[in-house]
Amino acid sequence: MWRQWLEQLEGHRYRILGGLGGLVFALLVIRFGLLWALFIALCTGLGYWLGKHLDENPERFAELLERLLPPGSGR
Repeated sequence: MWRQWLEQLEGHRYRILGGLGGLVFALLVIRFGLLWALFIALCTGLGYWLGKHLDENPERFAELLERLLPPGSGR
């Protein structure tokens, strides 16, 4: 039973990780007091959306990061 469940989750790992990351970030912000309900929804949705795109095409995400952060931008 667990093996089948884990196999199903494996195909969506970035969506799950992205959603959880957004949720954790939102909870940290809530702890310090911003429009908490909307922020949880926004962060979780954004995390899911990013994870979904990573699941579908990780190379495209890497290309986007290269465009936004060109080589030598860390100086």
